[in-house]
Amino acid sequence: MSENDSAAEKSWLTLFNVVAGIIVIIGLIITVLRFTGGLATVTNLSDYNPWGIWIGFDLLVGVALAAGGYVTSAAVYIFGMKRYHSAVRPAILTGFLGYALVVLALHYDVGRPWRLPYPFIVQQGTTSVLFEVAACVALYLTVLFIEFSPAAMEWLGIRKARNIVVKLTLVLTIFGVVLSTLHQSSLGALFLIAPSKLHPLWYSPFLPVYFFVTSIIAGLSMVIFESTLSSRFFKNKMDEVHLKEKNDVTLGFGKAASFVLAGYFIIKVFGISAGNNWHYLGTGYGAWYLLELLGFVALPCFLYAIGVRDKNLSLIKWTSVLAVLGIIVNRFNVCLIAFNWHLPSSKRYLPHWLEIGISIFIVTLGIIAFRFIVTRMPILYNHPNYEDTH
Repeated sequence: MSENDSAAEKSWLTLFNVVAGIIVIIGLIITVLRFTGGLATVTNLSDYNPWGIWIGFDLLVGVALAAGGYVTSAAVYIFGMKRYHSAVRPAILTGFLGYALVVLALHYDVGRPWRLPYPFIVQQGTTSVLFEVAACVALYLTVLFIEFSPAAMEWLGIRKARNIVVKLTLVLTIFGVVLSTLHQSSLGALFLIAPSKLHPLWYSPFLPVYFFVTSIIAGLSMVIFESTLSSRFFKNKMDEVHLKEKNDVTLGFGKAASFVLAGYFIIKVFGISAGNNWHYLGTGYGAWYLLELLGFVALPCFLYAIGVRDKNLSLIKWTSVLAVLGIIVNRFNVCLIAFNWHLPSSKRYLPHWLEIGISIFIVTLGIIAFRFIVTRMPILYNHPNYEDTH
């Protein structure tokens, strides 16, 4: 074996590749079990709990955390904040992969992948909120793919098609914002039909507003989080422009997140008041609600503000982690923890470890895809043959 062959072999035997490979193999095995043995083989779902973490995490959390695409595109192309331009492509890529994985995860829950497009071609249930969510997610995934395509075309050298897509950037951005506004809020509207099942502290007529506002928080925080990881693991792929602008992105998005969190805190308090649910705060669920409201809304709002004031980039980056965890906690509360709260503990849902395994498998696929694309395509740098047209 030559020295070059030995070096190539060593390059594949990295900790990341080994761990990711094991997770993928286990995930494929669980996938076979799920589609050959049914839901009962790999989940703890029941008539009382027809959905679990494949909806709570893979769908509700996944859609929220993929919101960085429309948030960043809107800031740059609609509101003219060109100093954040370097964050657009990473955010679009994260959004595209996020939505693609959401659709993949839905196949595990639905069980018959070939029937996923049925609402569009067989039975058009246009009066259903879920139909609107499905239509908007499908259309927005298409928009994200088109928005991402210039990077792939630059990599492949397809200049003419790339230039045509770039000219459509503003139209695609506006369309993407409209679609995101619709389906992010509609995910919250899905729970309006279950007032007797969702705890009063989380149930509110303002649920669509809550979900939309928190998607903005998630998008801003995920851009900061993703930028931090990219500068840590893919710094060698970043050009001078991206290295120079990454601190501006952190400060600017941290400031915006602080304002949005403040607004969200106010409307949440208003929601409690409108429903006259103050007395529930003295219960066990009330304590958990206060932890979510104070620990994952008020606290990151305050920390973001302090970080921006002091230009403390490290504090802002760690706060983005707290804010992302807050979004996960909120979605889990609405979909799982505070849902069916009146049932005895024996009938409450706890995820099967195989369900968790599938979720980890799907997240790992996203990380592998992100790593593959970033290390090959002009995501964190401007392609030298197209610098004048960015």
